[in-house]
Amino acid sequence: MPDASTPQRAASTQSRRPRPVERPFYGLIDSIIVADPTDFVFDGSVSHGHAQWIWTWLARDIAPDLIDRSEADEALARDLFAGHLPEILARARGVYADAAYDPELTRRAIVQLNGEEVWGRVPAVLAALKSRLLLEKAQEFGRAINAMADDAALVAALPSIPKTDSVVHAMFLHAMVGQVMAPHRLIVAAIKITNAATDAALQRAGFTPLVEAMLAHAQAQIPVVQPIGPFADVDLICRAIDRFHKLMRAVGGYIELTRMGRWASISASLTTQISEQIEPRLQHVMPDINLSMRRREGADRVDSEQLLAALNGCFLLATVRECRDSLAVNTTFEQAWAQVGQVLEVHVQRYLDLYRSHPHDRGIGQRLEAAIKMAELRYNSEYADVLRKARESVERRVS
Repeated sequence: MPDASTPQRAASTQSRRPRPVERPFYGLIDSIIVADPTDFVFDGSVSHGHAQWIWTWLARDIAPDLIDRSEADEALARDLFAGHLPEILARARGVYADAAYDPELTRRAIVQLNGEEVWGRVPAVLAALKSRLLLEKAQEFGRAINAMADDAALVAALPSIPKTDSVVHAMFLHAMVGQVMAPHRLIVAAIKITNAATDAALQRAGFTPLVEAMLAHAQAQIPVVQPIGPFADVDLICRAIDRFHKLMRAVGGYIELTRMGRWASISASLTTQISEQIEPRLQHVMPDINLSMRRREGADRVDSEQLLAALNGCFLLATVRECRDSLAVNTTFEQAWAQVGQVLEVHVQRYLDLYRSHPHDRGIGQRLEAAIKMAELRYNSEYADVLRKARESVERRVS
């Protein structure tokens, strides 16, 4: 007779089974993987979707005996994968080389990889895996650039980047740019080396991978801006907008771009895409503030989600103000900026008066504090300090 505890033990074993590690290649080449969607393909980067398909292909079809995606300990799995990489790369290169002479093998690989576009990125991924240690050095070099106070040192260091392999060189620059806090310094150095600021001159001097690394990183910021709702990570979104601005200003602000040239066309397209994500949100900032400040008849209750949405909108508005030169939202921004200023003045004064009359009303206090924070984002900290002192004077009077 079967033990009654058998099904329970089986279920317990199943619940303890490690979940597969989802990061492509255990994060070994994350420095050159960019978020989807990607309209423009650059030599130095690989989209996450393409990387995921190639990772699955390696694990399922090329080296299932050498890659264990069920290992829960990612550090251990990564070390084991790295140890087997020479053999895995040799197998994958063999399949890719054989496919050049075997149409059926090519067709099968394209099916396994979900299309010709992914199949075409296989050599780049294999090159990145082989050069993973060089990509780590590229990131270190990028961080070192941040510490270079002298631009002359950067002008001297930039030509030292290895260029023996064009694809690896592009990946090195992509990994490096990802760590550079002020990307315009790289363009200024390239212009000094080239002794010209035109896109044609920079291309002739071999700086195409550097500029396109910046465009690739700018493109990668657009998916970060897409999440919506009160619980979207507004800090992450604002950082992405700021990073987009720095990258696009480095390209468009320092390089003389040829009208309708490749870099100008890509820059215009990326600017349009991110602006289309931002513009509708700017239109919601003023209505969100009004909703968050609305008192309800009877049992008043502060809507914390609505307050958060209003605060997030003000954070976004303040960020766009600093970055609007790289965006195409001027008309919408100017309208939202003026409207928010007007409504905040009304709400701040209203809730200061209510607070003086009802200093123990928790809802009034919460809305006043939120309104002061919004005013600080819209105006400045000095204005907010004046409002806080007015609130504190009320608190001293009733204490």
